[in-house]
This record gives sequence, C-alpha cells and structure tokens, in this order.
Amino acid sequence: MNNFILIFFFLFLGLLLQKVKGFPSNTYKVLNKIVIYLCLPAITLYHIPKIKWSNELLFPIGAGWITFILAFVFFHFLGKKLKWSNKLIGCLILTAGLSNSSFLGYPIIEALFGKKGLETAVLVDQPGTFVMVSTLGVFVAAFYSKGSPDTLSIIRKILLFPPFIMFVLACLMNVYDYDLDLNIQSILLKTGSFVTPLALLSVGLQLSFDRKSQHWKFLRLGLFFKLILVPFVLLVIYVFIFNQHSEAIKITIMETAMAPMITGAILASTYGLKPKLSSMMIGFGIPVSFLTLAIWYFIVSLI
Repeated sequence: MNNFILIFFFLFLGLLLQKVKGFPSNTYKVLNKIVIYLCLPAITLYHIPKIKWSNELLFPIGAGWITFILAFVFFHFLGKKLKWSNKLIGCLILTAGLSNSSFLGYPIIEALFGKKGLETAVLVDQPGTFVMVSTLGVFVAAFYSKGSPDTLSIIRKILLFPPFIMFVLACLMNVYDYDLDLNIQSILLKTGSFVTPLALLSVGLQLSFDRKSQHWKFLRLGLFFKLILVPFVLLVIYVFIFNQHSEAIKITIMETAMAPMITGAILASTYGLKPKLSSMMIGFGIPVSFLTLAIWYFIVSLI
C-alpha cells in the first residue's frame, strides 16, 4: 500500500511544481541523470550477484526479452508503414516494450501470490526487464534519436552506459559467487531506493493533460499493446504452446501485464524521444493498469 501512495504522491508533486513560478523547467533533466547514472547502477550491483541460475528460470527471464522484441517489431514496422517519426517509434518501443516489474510488480505480486512469488518477480525484473533497458533499451534510444544509424556511436553508448557496466560487473560477481560487504550493500540498497520517487517526480514535471494533444491516439495504442496485447501473447506462448501451468508462469504473465517501466520512459525522455508522450504512458498507464491487472489475475487463476 505504501508503494501505491508514493506513486501518486510524487506524480502529483511534480504536477504541482509545474505551477510554481520560478521553479526551473529543466529540473526533470537533472533528476533523469541522477536516476540513470547513480540509482540504477546501485540496483544492479545489489541484486544480480544474488540470483541463482537454472534452466527453469528461462521462462520468467525470457518474458522481458519477448516483450521488448515484440514491441520493437510491432512499432518499428507499423511506424515505418504509417510514416511516423523515428522519435515517436523509439518512444513507443521504450515505453510499451518494458514492464514496471519491480516497483509496481513486487508489491502486487506479493499481495496476490505471497512472498514466495517475489522470487519469480525478481527474475522477470532483474535479468529480464532491467537487462533489456540497460542494453537494447540504450541501443533503441540512441538509434532512434539519431535519425541515421551510427553503429560505433551506439555501441560506445551501450558500453559506457553506467547500468550496463554495473551489470557486467555484477554478472562476473555472480559467476564467481562473490558479493559485496554488507555495509556496501546497505548503501547500494538505499541509493537504489531513490529510483522511484525521483523518476515519478520527473514524470510529474513533464506530464500534461492537453486535450488537443496529438499524443492521445498514440497513448491509447501504446497502452493497448502494453496492458492487453503483450500479456495475451505471453499467455498463448507459455500456456498453450509450451503447456506450462505453474504458479511461476502465472506470476510471469502478471508481470508482463504491469504498467510501462518508469526507467524506460526516463530513458526515452533523456534521449529526446517524445518526452511528453513518454510521461503520459507512465502517468496514465499506472492507474489504468490497476483495472487491467484485475482482469488478468482472473484469467491466470483459471489456467
């Protein structure tokens, strides 16, 4: 419940600060940099070394990858056919292709499936969704913000992206079964805890409710893809094709049905990929997802 209160508190705080005269209009850019270059690396370095690997983990881990690849194929080819701008395509891929599998996902999964369900939720989030935003997410952001492909520049940005650097380091720590001192872990955990309030505040500072905005139709399409189409595809693949009916599969489908990932929206905004639309995907996606998640929970309870 505390997480839900924080979500709306910081969103509304950002909206209120927009109305304060003299408040710096580019504050969200500073917040974005703090989230990407400080908080996200801390989260990676804390969680990844603790994951225990096995072949059974492929289904929850693969969900984040399937979601993002689906978004890339869907929005890239649809966008090219309808002659959308590269920035619009990139924005929709980053926001509709990544799930809020941690801040929203963890408390919802715990409430519905108990603490045991968090083990699956972490797998969907860390080696799945979070790795996607740190690697292919950066690639998409850099590629669609340029207008023309610059392979070396994009590769350089991925390799120098702090969360990716920390991910590689954390993977090496996992392979060699090494973890940091408990005091350092405590610092990392506290640093990572600032991701949500800072990111939501940034979203609130950019969120607008202009009825005449050209983004409404893209918002509807993006949320339909993220909240309805993606979990449906995962349901078909995992349950009807691979014949998987375990509780872990149910949790995985619920995780893919979460609202768009805040970090994906922050990344899109940082690279200038339709910041207003990316904020709308979060600002409207979170409350709408509460309704669609209830429907998906009813569906997965039947399998």
